[in-house]
Amino acid sequence: MAMCSKAGLAGSIYGTLTAAIAPLLLLHLKWRRLKGLEDAQEWRQRLGSASIPRPTGPLFWFHAVSVGEGLSAIPVIQKCLQARPWVTILMTTSTVTAFIVLKRTLPHGVLCQFAPIDTPTAVNRFLSHWQPQAAVFMENELWPNLLCTSAVKGIPLALLNARMSSKSFKRWSFHAARPLVATMLANFSLICPLSTAEGVRLQLLGAPPTNIHFAGNLKYAWGVFNFDGVRKLEETLIKELSGRKVWLAASTHAGEEEVIARIHKNVRQDIKELLTVIVPRHPKRGYKIQRDLSKPGLSVVLRSLQEHIQAETDIYVVDTIGELQQFYGLTPIAFVGGSLLNGLSGHNMAEAAACGCAVLTGPHIGHFSKMVGEMQRHSQLSIEQVSGEDELQHVLKELLSDPVFLKRRQEAAKYALTCAAVGVVETVWKLLEQLA
Repeated sequence: MAMCSKAGLAGSIYGTLTAAIAPLLLLHLKWRRLKGLEDAQEWRQRLGSASIPRPTGPLFWFHAVSVGEGLSAIPVIQKCLQARPWVTILMTTSTVTAFIVLKRTLPHGVLCQFAPIDTPTAVNRFLSHWQPQAAVFMENELWPNLLCTSAVKGIPLALLNARMSSKSFKRWSFHAARPLVATMLANFSLICPLSTAEGVRLQLLGAPPTNIHFAGNLKYAWGVFNFDGVRKLEETLIKELSGRKVWLAASTHAGEEEVIARIHKNVRQDIKELLTVIVPRHPKRGYKIQRDLSKPGLSVVLRSLQEHIQAETDIYVVDTIGELQQFYGLTPIAFVGGSLLNGLSGHNMAEAAACGCAVLTGPHIGHFSKMVGEMQRHSQLSIEQVSGEDELQHVLKELLSDPVFLKRRQEAAKYALTCAAVGVVETVWKLLEQLA
């Protein structure tokens, strides 16, 4: 399918190639559905077929690939609804987990659908149905057909919390990819990078300097926006946790749970009432985690099976979707995983801080190092970045043994997060107001 000049030659070539392989992409999509990686009922939305009619009137479209990016958009969506209550908001995402979480988290009246796969037919079907007046993409969602076709149709585009790591920069700088990314970035009327370094990389790849504006990190804003989910947890669970010394390992990846289990066994020698809560990044791993951690003689129970915490329970695995925030609200100490092992790059720490946790994270945190630096500038006690297993064990034991110091760390994290969030949403909204 030919595109006009806003797609550029690279965009047109990409469109032609993806149109040619569309039958293979459809087969792949069906395979993912059989594997449970696509929603069994709503998977046709991935082909651009909407499940609901388009409401009349103006419509703004927000897109985020997964849970974290989608939640970061919610404060801006709420601001938009307050400023322009006549506008319909559509949120799209690409993962089943994000779809489930966002559907029950988005403000009332916001529509939630799956984003189309990046083929000309699916994208055109999607845009022809929804006809948005503006489109807002989160972080690093750069899909050539989606962006170029939107630009061709005259839809103003914005990229918020824009990320361009050094690794991604090298990949996009490859000779064959450079014209394509330049075309995509040139189509954005507004780009809000997370850092100066990322802003420079985006400019070097073709983003117009006049369209780049710094507004802060919306992940801070989401943390402040809503962290009262603890009330949704059942009272029996709250009682079961109340008599224990509890800490939480959040968003853990394969290999990290074994480290957490070793730390638990060692700390439990001095703190007998210790309970470790693990919330894995991928809940489907719950059964495997239980099986692996039970081998050293630990008592491990799964939330998905509605198993209760007993006096002898060592580890409680929260292998359910969308409950991390609630558990942050119940635990005084949170270690944010995806950060202990080589090859990992960390996860968002703002939610834990907003919920009043003493926040710990590991040495491998990628671009989240900027978040650590920003929050530590507001308070050195806000986030503790440990060097590895031994230091994590030492710091955990120290916090559990000293309630006064633990309280200081909790207050520091919440204070730093609140400071970092000041003015972010207002700044972003003022920039977005100029688009449509």
